[in-house]
Amino acid sequence: MAKPPASNQNGFPPARHDHARCVARALEQAEGICAKRSAQFTGLRRQVLGIIWNSHSPIGAYEILAALSSRERRPAPPTVYRALEFLQAHGLVHRIESKNAYIGCAHLETAQHAGQFLMCRACGQTAEACDKDLSRAIQKLAEKSGFSLEEQTVELSGLCPACKSKNRHAA
Repeated sequence: MAKPPASNQNGFPPARHDHARCVARALEQAEGICAKRSAQFTGLRRQVLGIIWNSHSPIGAYEILAALSSRERRPAPPTVYRALEFLQAHGLVHRIESKNAYIGCAHLETAQHAGQFLMCRACGQTAEACDKDLSRAIQKLAEKSGFSLEEQTVELSGLCPACKSKNRHAA
């Protein structure tokens, strides 16, 4: 399997990274996962995933629809939603609830993981973390409360390293 898309140790893409290669790696990994599962990675699903990976910020369904319509005839919204459901069901994207948007999964090699997302309030870039200790702590909290946890997604808002640095220099 191909290496995961490039990022710094903090999960955010390096200032100078080959973004085209980043997107290509993500698509290559998705293709491999779908082939292994005998799941159809159609042209539309590939296009939708490519649009999502085109940015390191969450993107909404209507933004995806707009990007698709600039390439060819405009697909119907249900078509895009079905593609998003497929991508999400196969763990290729995550839904960011607070933004009603989607972001590519940066940890495809880790099956069935809880997502923790560091979202920059200044530039919008979002990094996916995959901290097993945090996931276990949340699971323990739920169990202690008698709560049956079905899914966990943690969304954290703040400043990415680049924006934090800019703010420090602007002050």
